[in-house]
Amino acid sequence: MLTPSDFISIIMEIGSQRALISEEELETHTIAAWKAEKYRLLDSAQRRVPFQYVGPDDTLKDAVKKLLHYHVTTVPVLYFAEGEGERPHILHLATLSSILSCLCRYFQHSLDLLPLLKHPVGSLPLGTWQNPSNGRLVVLGASMPFSTALRVLDQARVSSIPIVDENGSLIDVYAKSDITALAKDSIYAHVQLDQLSVEQALQLVHNGGLSGAAPVLRCQMCLRTDTLQHIMERLAMPGVRRVVCVEAGSKRVEGIITLSDVFKFLLF
Repeated sequence: MLTPSDFISIIMEIGSQRALISEEELETHTIAAWKAEKYRLLDSAQRRVPFQYVGPDDTLKDAVKKLLHYHVTTVPVLYFAEGEGERPHILHLATLSSILSCLCRYFQHSLDLLPLLKHPVGSLPLGTWQNPSNGRLVVLGASMPFSTALRVLDQARVSSIPIVDENGSLIDVYAKSDITALAKDSIYAHVQLDQLSVEQALQLVHNGGLSGAAPVLRCQMCLRTDTLQHIMERLAMPGVRRVVCVEAGSKRVEGIITLSDVFKFLLF
């Protein structure tokens, strides 16, 4: 599987070797060549991680555990038919979003019976917040170099970064999946990462239509006083992967809650 994380690594590698790689070489670079380069860059422990999948008889909990443990966004559901050797059939692509949507849909009439879901998220050990006890939340200003955002996504193991204005108020979110905007018309082969700002990178996302028919889904917000049930219902919406907690009125970023955060809290 080729993921947005792989593409980020590719973009960063291209940026570091810009003077040594021609545009023609970029256009003819193969996935197999990248796989070999990726293994060269990774240490031996990471190299031994096998391709992850689940079967149709595995539980949803099994799928969630694999998604969380291996820090992947998707696991295929594979069916191995008798007599067909090792050639599996792909039945589905399981994600945390689709699993949470399934749970909320099938247990929608039972959620009110669970007292835990009525707790405000600000009182639960859930998410990443702007305080030392839960780890410092990474935010970036819109004028920061785009290369800084890529380094944070690559090294801090986060799926997104809240983007703020000069007052610290939320204006957008840059996610790993947004990197695909650079693939349109081979933009990645023509830009200098240090000369591109986060704001300009976000403009490429919006111009490319990657924000979808409902741009508001890119930047879902909540308050510390909102309940866990409210957050779960937001995250179960199609296209929503995270909710940014802001201060009422000022929209200053206080924290962020992702799909992974919710499942880690509920399972562990």
